[in-house]
Amino acid sequence: STVFQTTQWRLISGTLGLICLLLAATLGILLIISFTKPHNDSTIFPGPNKELQEASDCWYCPEKWVGYKCNCYFISTEEKTWKESRKFCVSQNSSLLPLENEDELDFMPYNQNFYWIGLIYDEEHAAWFWEDGSSFSRDLFPLIKLSDTKKCILYCATKSSIDESCEKKNRYICKRQLISVKCFI
Repeated sequence: STVFQTTQWRLISGTLGLICLLLAATLGILLIISFTKPHNDSTIFPGPNKELQEASDCWYCPEKWVGYKCNCYFISTEEKTWKESRKFCVSQNSSLLPLENEDELDFMPYNQNFYWIGLIYDEEHAAWFWEDGSSFSRDLFPLIKLSDTKKCILYCATKSSIDESCEKKNRYICKRQLISVKCFI
């Protein structure tokens, strides 16, 4: 009878120990997921669905930023001049959006809003450049119209653009590239 009670208590304590280990492992996994998942504040920008967020392979984007393909994007709802927009982006360790390909903003929900991007005209070189110094490829963006070199460029996720006085207030997009091992695998 004593042997039976000892075996029964060992079985119960072993089962409870296993349950405790499983709960601790689950808690650890949940904490890791919550700290590595990109954040999205849907009240500021109704961004991509959770599948896009989780597929971004990026470790972390600041609050109110959207993570997509190893980049973080801030899509403003407030309006600023081009210079004010640029200043805000720089203050966030980012730059006004330099488009790398015409599908870069495919994660954005369809809307008709135009946003300041980081395309500027360099009078010294008589050419358009991205704010980060890289050259503008007319082949990559045939729909961007660059008619007035004294104006700044607004871009819409529908792949259209307009030029407008840089002093006019518009929404803007900041971009921050993330460095992560996963980004290069």
